[in-house]
Amino acid sequence: MTDPQQGRAQDGGNFIRRLNLQMLGKLSLIVVLMFGFGYALIPVYKAICELTGINSVTPKDGTVKRPSNTQVDASRTITIEFDGNAQGPWRFRPTTASVQVHPGQMSQVVYEVVNKKNYAVVAQAIPSYAPSQAAGFFKKVECFCFNQQTLGPNEAKQMQVVFYIDPALPKDVKTITLSYTFFEVPGLTPGKV
Repeated sequence: MTDPQQGRAQDGGNFIRRLNLQMLGKLSLIVVLMFGFGYALIPVYKAICELTGINSVTPKDGTVKRPSNTQVDASRTITIEFDGNAQGPWRFRPTTASVQVHPGQMSQVVYEVVNKKNYAVVAQAIPSYAPSQAAGFFKKVECFCFNQQTLGPNEAKQMQVVFYIDPALPKDVKTITLSYTFFEVPGLTPGKV
């Protein structure tokens, strides 16, 4: 003969086991959804930055080449202002506050960075433009922002930006501000003492 209480205990154990398996399935689904959401944020962030022109990451554009026969619009002068913001263990600034250029004219400026720590760091510069509509007309041929920079302990480095302003820049834009934020790349600090 079977004990009725023992049968109820076995049914209760199976019920709890089923509940545990259901909970495991739900938690696994949440983990997969969170992981997918994290990956989806990257293209969404880039799209928002491109639309607003704020802190847009500028990969080296293979179509931008040093023009050999540039048509310079000498009838217009654009003031380019430079700004540097440091987020990390360094001093970062442009060596020139501003320059006057004609659209189509090749220009070069230098930014200086000094690592104030006693260990090497890896950093990246992210540009932004004001007004944001000027971003599409600011053509960088060469820029330190195309690559991550490794700075040794207490190292000072001068880095250049070679650029020109597309002559198609709207006539009402007379001043463009190029601003860089220089920050340490997390997880890539070599040889920390």
